[in-house]
Amino acid sequence: MQARPEALGIFGGTFDPPHHGHLIVASHVREALNLDRIMFVPAAVPPHKRDRQISRGDMRLAMVEAAVQGDPYCVASSIELNRGGVSYTVDTIRTLRKEMPSTQLTVLIGMDNLLDFENWKEPEAILREASVVVMTRPGYAPGLDDLSVLRQMHLCEVPHIDIAGKEIRRRVSEGMSIRYLVPEAVERYIREHGLYR
Repeated sequence: MQARPEALGIFGGTFDPPHHGHLIVASHVREALNLDRIMFVPAAVPPHKRDRQISRGDMRLAMVEAAVQGDPYCVASSIELNRGGVSYTVDTIRTLRKEMPSTQLTVLIGMDNLLDFENWKEPEAILREASVVVMTRPGYAPGLDDLSVLRQMHLCEVPHIDIAGKEIRRRVSEGMSIRYLVPEAVERYIREHGLYR
């Protein structure tokens, strides 16, 4: 009997820093959709955050690697950092298609991304070359009836974890604890490298 192709979830973001919210929703989607692995992809230059200073790419990648260490279902990828420049999902999908042609690719996006999806680079190509899953908050679906693009996507309700990178960075800058917000290995990396001070 022929084994089914690997089902890979692609979870892109700034991950500055990666936190428990990222890990919990990714794990939830993986189980809900029976994906084999989730690939966390730190952006080199996020298209929607070009006006904000972000931590160096190698540091964000190291934090993601620390966050997923020991989890057989999660992997960190430097694909967008290696490519450099502004990180576009469609370019990442095309690179992965060449590297792993038989793998089923599923892109994970949040509700905030969905509302702006039609302004992404080549959104039609993304929908053509990969499945797109929208992670929704419980009971949170404003204006979805008006989004025709949603007919080509899948909705997956995930737990609402109210943790934000901005709040973590603020807490670090003010000398407050971030225990329980990020994995211990990420907290240690932030401390040892003096990030967000």
